[in-house]
Amino acid sequence: MKAGVMVIINPNQVPRSVRCADPRINVKLKKMAPANQHIIQRLQRQILQWEGYKPPEIGRKDTLGLGPLESAFPNGVFPKCSVHELICANTEQAAATGGLVTGIISLLMQQGGVCIWIARSRRLFPPALKTFGVAPHQVIFISLQNDADTLWVTEEALKCPGLTAVVCELQNMDFKQSQRFQRAVEHSRVTGFVLRNAKGNLSSTACAARWQIRPLPSALPQGLPGLGFLRWQADLLKVRNGHTGSWTLQWMDGGFINVPSQAPQIREERQVG
Repeated sequence: MKAGVMVIINPNQVPRSVRCADPRINVKLKKMAPANQHIIQRLQRQILQWEGYKPPEIGRKDTLGLGPLESAFPNGVFPKCSVHELICANTEQAAATGGLVTGIISLLMQQGGVCIWIARSRRLFPPALKTFGVAPHQVIFISLQNDADTLWVTEEALKCPGLTAVVCELQNMDFKQSQRFQRAVEHSRVTGFVLRNAKGNLSSTACAARWQIRPLPSALPQGLPGLGFLRWQADLLKVRNGHTGSWTLQWMDGGFINVPSQAPQIREERQVG
């Protein structure tokens, strides 16, 4: 006969929902004392610091320059020393994603630096990087033929502390490989971007965030001819310790600005003849 075990639980010391190691034990409470809420918030801040999400110092602005979008990340700061996964479902999204990533890299390299861009084909036109304030000689391009080589070269590049950012284009990446990427940047303090040419149901990864970028029509100031400023719809599908959302970003004067969704878009009508 097995001996019984009595467990005495104080409701004021247990969170709203706690799942113990024994699946038969599950405690659910309807209310939680304010003191316990304060303890949980303190533990959450400590966990964020352990994961590398350190809040900015008092009186210091440590934002990257993505506007309200940065509020979706922990402590309202873009996670630099992390790996970001960007989903590209078609060619248009791949081109738009490359442009947005180049803009982010330009903000990361304002004080100088070097970036490595790993891809199967050279679809990026190096002189076009000047549009975002990045000199072509600051980017090292590596062309590979398969995902296996791309994964290995990317991991080795992410381990190099002399780099500012690493961008790789691939199709398949499992959770284990994304963990290896994340461990690499935690030591080297490099920012990684993985552009995945995939669609449909995607497996989970250890990346700090999962993005999906869509191109938007540019808008011209009233009465001015020519091309408008570049615009993207940036969707955060998953954010570790943050929240998801959708924002409209525009590249203007060497930086990103947020475009309110309710703002009317100016369209130019062309007449034939």
